Amino acid sequence: MRVVSLVPSLTEAVAVSAPGVLAGATDWCTHPADLGDAVRIGGTKNPGVRAVVELRPDLVIANEEENRAPDLEALRAAGVEVLVTEIRDLPQAFAELDRVLVGALGLERPEWLDRAEEAWAAVEPVGELTAFVPVWRRPWMVLGRDTFAGDLLARLGVRNAYAGHPERYPRVPVEELAGSGCDLVVLPDEPYAFTADDGPEAFPGLRAALVSGRHLTWYGPSLAEAPQVLAAALRP
Repeated sequence: MRVVSLVPSLTEAVAVSAPGVLAGATDWCTHPADLGDAVRIGGTKNPGVRAVVELRPDLVIANEEENRAPDLEALRAAGVEVLVTEIRDLPQAFAELDRVLVGALGLERPEWLDRAEEAWAAVEPVGELTAFVPVWRRPWMVLGRDTFAGDLLARLGVRNAYAGHPERYPRVPVEELAGSGCDLVVLPDEPYAFTADDGPEAFPGLRAALVSGRHLTWYGPSLAEAPQVLAAALRP
């Protein structure tokens, strides 16, 4: 089988579970470091449709949030089979990974997926904390409702202050964020690369937790170690 993945998380999941299956991946697919002969076909939001078609994949794997509907429709119009995942929380992530790897690719259920489920079943909250989670600045954007990352944080005892917002990624003035009365600000290193010198200074007096974006937002092999990695960053 020849697979093209348009989602970094799923690229890693496929590459680790079935080496050699990937025919193409996006420019943002950074894990694992060696993707073998996989051809880079552009970004998640602007994949080269012709480049994907020329690879003659048996299946293209996509996600309803990370990829644009017109690109997926163009691939289908060219006769390519496209599997679109939807992942808004952890149980859905496990179900969709099983659907892709076992259902669509016909693989044995990977051991890392079992370890990930076990790790999250045994997770212990770091406390009872309220936080906001910027994902971009200029303008400031934060996690809102129904997000995978927000669900992971909730399982770790961190309540997203904007979980009830009508938008999934609302723009919020920095003054409102700084005065929100939260216990901490969670700053992932993707999609915006927040660092100790870029982000915390906007919220003086508020504890900042710098976390791995891959462990907070990716649904793949990183899920097995995510509880431990995130807890270490979030724990007071």
